[in-house]
Amino acid sequence: MNITFKELRNIKHALPTGSIRKIAQDLDLEEQTVRNFFGAKKTPGQNAKWHLQAGPDGGILNINDTTILDRAKKIIVESSSDVPQALS
Repeated sequence: MNITFKELRNIKHALPTGSIRKIAQDLDLEEQTVRNFFGAKKTPGQNAKWHLQAGPDGGILNINDTTILDRAKKIIVESSSDVPQALS
């Protein structure tokens, strides 16, 4: 899967508070590994499982394992459906 780095960061910023911890728990990963996936460059978590190529919007990421990204997108959808719709 290809995505821009900017798109990846926008997904990370759209996550509700506590989502990094939830993703880590759900996938049995260290929280820092999840943060690293979204662009952090700290240890002791595992390195991100994507390759960055120079390009627009921070570059193009080629992501081989989309498990963390898929879980993040699911959380965003779930959290948006929890918000009551405005009354007409």
